[in-house]
Amino acid sequence: MRTWLITGCSTGIGRAIAEYVLAIGEQAVVTARNPEDVTDIIALAPDRAIALKLDVADPAQVSAAVAAAEARFGAIDVLVNNAGYGYVASIEEGDEAAVKAMYEVNLFGALRMMKAVLPGMRARRAGTILTISSLAGRISNPATGYYSSSKFALEALSEALHREVGSLGIKVTAIAAGMFRTDFSGRSLKTGETAVTDYDDGVHARMALVKSVDGKQTGDPAKLAELLVAVADMPNPPPQIVAGPDAYAAIEGRMGDVRAAMEQHRTLSAGTNFDA
Repeated sequence: MRTWLITGCSTGIGRAIAEYVLAIGEQAVVTARNPEDVTDIIALAPDRAIALKLDVADPAQVSAAVAAAEARFGAIDVLVNNAGYGYVASIEEGDEAAVKAMYEVNLFGALRMMKAVLPGMRARRAGTILTISSLAGRISNPATGYYSSSKFALEALSEALHREVGSLGIKVTAIAAGMFRTDFSGRSLKTGETAVTDYDDGVHARMALVKSVDGKQTGDPAKLAELLVAVADMPNPPPQIVAGPDAYAAIEGRMGDVRAAMEQHRTLSAGTNFDA
């Protein structure tokens, strides 16, 4: 029986993961900025679950949550970095303070969690770190550039950590998730200004599109939870896993575009060494 520490459990993907791991008999550290939001999850298996207050943007809360989890269950076997939110704006109109606040959660919050659980995992020579990334961590589009940048950076850190700690028995995988039916495009989405009319037909229209899919996404968070458990069960999971047919098709297309562009400019790219 493993102990899972899951961030951002009040809604959406985090909630689905917590419910599923308890349903299959595991132990869960169910975290949220307001623990009252997850009391119903704890009620599913009160002997195998605890609710903890956790804002991943607060280093003191991160340390306290990990210490409390280890005190209750002895060890954290699986960390799921799920807490995060979206921010849509044109690059020109993006608000620096809003972008920094998003980075504190999406990137630095996940990094804090990784660093907090690693000492225990290293000591045991065992553990799994699963990070919920996004299709936007592979492909950046108008309006989602700032959000994508946080996920690109998160995937880079996760991949580096995968290579750093694999020999220590610790498994690290980022999940490039497509569009799942959560609050991401609804109340969780932060929106920048739309004052520059030059962007009305492009960026601003795409901002409206991102909002319009709220409640219509085809991805099922419960099935994503099953995917995460399947990845945690793998003896040697890869550094990245794609989740969702939409993400799979988009990333596959992007890989083809990159290969074509590289081939088109092969001579230019290869001509930068000193002359022999």
